[in-house]
Amino acid sequence: MRRPGSHLIRGRFTAPTGTDMQRFSSSLAVDLRMLDEDIDGSIAHATMLGRVGIVTPEEAETLCAGLETVREEIHRGDWVPGDEHEDVHMAVEERLTLVVGEVGKKIHTARSRNDQVATDVRLWLKRRLIELDDALADLITALLDRIEADGRVLLPGYTHLQRGQPILLGHHLLGHVWPLARDRERLAGALARVDKSPLGACAMAGTPHPIDRDISAELLGFDGLVENAMDAVASRDHEQEVVAACAICMTHLSRISEELVLWSSVEFNFVRLGDAYATGSSIMPQKRNPDAAELVRGKSARVYGDLQALLSLVKALPLAYNRDLQEDREPLFDAVDTTIASVRITAGMWRTLTVSRDRFESDLEGDFSLATELADLLAARGVPFREAHEVVGGIVRWCEEQGRGLEALTASAAREFHASFPDDLGPWLDPRAAAERRTSAGGTAWKEIKRQITMLRKTVLRKTDSESQV
Repeated sequence: MRRPGSHLIRGRFTAPTGTDMQRFSSSLAVDLRMLDEDIDGSIAHATMLGRVGIVTPEEAETLCAGLETVREEIHRGDWVPGDEHEDVHMAVEERLTLVVGEVGKKIHTARSRNDQVATDVRLWLKRRLIELDDALADLITALLDRIEADGRVLLPGYTHLQRGQPILLGHHLLGHVWPLARDRERLAGALARVDKSPLGACAMAGTPHPIDRDISAELLGFDGLVENAMDAVASRDHEQEVVAACAICMTHLSRISEELVLWSSVEFNFVRLGDAYATGSSIMPQKRNPDAAELVRGKSARVYGDLQALLSLVKALPLAYNRDLQEDREPLFDAVDTTIASVRITAGMWRTLTVSRDRFESDLEGDFSLATELADLLAARGVPFREAHEVVGGIVRWCEEQGRGLEALTASAAREFHASFPDDLGPWLDPRAAAERRTSAGGTAWKEIKRQITMLRKTVLRKTDSESQV
C-alpha cells in the first residue's frame, strides 16, 4: 500500500520509501513555517502559467482558489500534513489535487521543488528582515530617548576596563547606537540580494515551457531575478550573509548586555533594571539577577553557531542542488528569530531601567582619569605632548605615594613639576568641565551628543526636526 504523498515522486521505484527514511528525510516540521510563502509562490506560479497559456485561464483560477482553500484548511487545523509528505511543498501539492481534482497535477509544470524552496526562503527572509530592521530602529529610538533623558550623567570612560577619562553617558551610549545603525545598513544590503526571484529556474537548467519568470517575480514583489538557474537553486550565500549580519548584530547586543550586567551590580551600582527584565534566585531572597541581559549575551553564541553551520553546510557542495541544503532552514530561522527577540528584549531593558544619576559625580572629583586634562593643559601652553605626558605621569606617581588623588595637587605643587602650570587648576580638575571641553567632532561634549542625535534621527530613523527634540 502506498503511503499518502509518496506516489507523487516514486514512479520509477518498485517499493515505497522506508518508514525510517521517511521520518529521517522529512523537513515538514520546519518547512511549515513557510506555508504562506509556499502558497503565495504557487499562486504566483499558477497565475503566470495561465497568462502565458500553459494552463487555461479557468484552470489557473481553479488552482489559485484551491491553494487558498488549502491555506485556510491548514491554518484552521482542518487538515494536518504528516511526515509522509516529506516537505511543505509536497503536502500542499497533494492536498491541492484532492481539493480541485486532476487539474491540481498541473501546478508543478515548469518548476521544481529546488526553485520552490529557494523562493519560499527568500520570501520568508524578506518579511523577517523588515521585521528585524523595525526592531533595530525601535532599539535605536529607545537608546536615543535614554540619551535625551540621562545623557548628561557623568561617568568614567574605560579602556581595558580601567578608568580613562570622564565622559557623559550620552557619549557612551552613542558608541552603541552607531554600530546598531550599521547593522541596519548591513541588513539593507543583504535584503537587496535576497530580493531576487529564483522561481522558474526549475531543477537547475530552466524549462522548455514558454514561462515568463518576470511575471511571477512581479506578482511576488521581487526586485528582479536570480539570472542563472543553477545559481538560483544551489547558492545559499544570501542566507549566509543574513546570518553573518545577525551574528555581528548579536555581538553588539552582547556588548551592551555585558555592560548592563556590570552596571547593575552592587559594585557599579550605576543602573537598575526594570522588574520586567530582572529575576530572583531560587535560594537567595535578596537577588535581583540581570537575566535578560545575560540571556541576550548567551544567545549570541547560538547565532554564531548558526553561521558556522551554514558556512560548513555549503562548503565543497558540487553544483547544483544537493539534499544537504535541506539543513539550511533550521540555523537560518533560528538566527533570525533569536536576533529579532534579542533586539526587542534589549530595547525593553533600556526603556525600563533607571540610571543612578549622581553615582560618579563626587567619585570623579580628583580622580586620576583627569590626568589627561593636565597633559592637554601643558600641551595647549606649548609643551610637547610627550613631555607633558611624562610630567603628569610623575604627578600621578607623587599623588599615589601620598595615598591621595589629584585633589591633592595645588598650583604650587604642580609648578614643582613644570613651570607652565597656571595659578588656578580648578577648571582642569573638574570632571564635568573636562567632558564638556571635548568638542571635537564625535567628542563627549553635550553639543556633540546633540548633533549626533539629530543626525541619527534624520538619517537613520528618518525623523523630522518637529519630531525630534533634544
